[in-house]
Amino acid sequence: MGDKLFLSSPHMSDEGYEKEYVNEAFDTNWIAPLGKNVNEFEKELAEKVGSKHAAALSSGTAAIHLALKAIGVGEGDVVFCPTLTFSATVNPIIYQNATPVFIDSDEETWNMSSKALEKAFEKHPSVKAVIVVHLYGLSANMDSIMEICRRYDVKVIEDAAESLGGYYKGKHTGTFGDYGVFSFNGNKIITTSGGGMLVSDNEERISKTRFWATQSRDQARHYEHSELGYNYRMSNVSAGIGRGQLKVLEERVARKKYIFDYYKRELGSLEGVSFMPDNDWDEPNYWLSSMTLSGKVRPIEVMEGLEKENIEARPIWKPMHLQPYFEKYDFVGTGVAATLFENGVCLPSDTKMSDEDLARVVKTIKELW
Repeated sequence: MGDKLFLSSPHMSDEGYEKEYVNEAFDTNWIAPLGKNVNEFEKELAEKVGSKHAAALSSGTAAIHLALKAIGVGEGDVVFCPTLTFSATVNPIIYQNATPVFIDSDEETWNMSSKALEKAFEKHPSVKAVIVVHLYGLSANMDSIMEICRRYDVKVIEDAAESLGGYYKGKHTGTFGDYGVFSFNGNKIITTSGGGMLVSDNEERISKTRFWATQSRDQARHYEHSELGYNYRMSNVSAGIGRGQLKVLEERVARKKYIFDYYKRELGSLEGVSFMPDNDWDEPNYWLSSMTLSGKVRPIEVMEGLEKENIEARPIWKPMHLQPYFEKYDFVGTGVAATLFENGVCLPSDTKMSDEDLARVVKTIKELW
């Protein structure tokens, strides 16, 4: 049995960019939240994706939470959210005592279905906000989704936690809606060990989220609080790691694409195997290479076969409307997301994997056929 092959693990730059910024934080004793790295990481990330303003936060979940708060989502409000996502997309809706309504996927993008979204608006016309997710780095159909949301005059939050470095029609994902959210969790395409970023062209709202994220401390000599606050700011050390990681983002995207192309070339001809959609208007970051199976070999067999060889693989996200905690909420769709879950497998997509590692994965899978 060979060394453990991970789904997606942290990958520091060979050049040691991260250490330079972290060492600077130590040398200047700015290791706590706020400092030069935080300020510069916000500027550099915003510039990278083409947004005007950014707030560095403790997680992508915190960024979604504060985006909902910035929109004014509160008790009893309805928020549309894709069902095929991780729970971190949905949990902040509950934090705000609002009500999620889950929207099905389409087969063309694996993301929010425009047809299901249209039906959801007809069913829940008083919706307060829409959260769109770019799953596994694949872009949702933003032209169609934004047209519907603008027609209903509803604010849009893009959960681009998995798609940093990806483009929709030449524009960075996370910059179409009113707010964009990125994650730097340990398994993301670049990492700060943990952290997130909220971006928007609305300077006043981003400034407000920074205020909320630092315990809503009013300007006063003593500790004065006139609003509810949160401990959501990113540390200066984490931001230093992020600044270094941002320098190798394009390299990581290129490697993720190489991995996807390798799998598709080597496994795409197997009976019943289909890979995640690759649309000509989409430039994904290929965060996790994922496939669906419709033949005799089932996803559990692939995952167990890889596990025996010390190789990590995972199912595609289980839809939120099928989760025990969320099943009481409304779902609009025809079951596409559930079918993807039942038939999907996420393959190891770690950018540190060599060609020999990839060949080992492919060999193990082919033997199942």
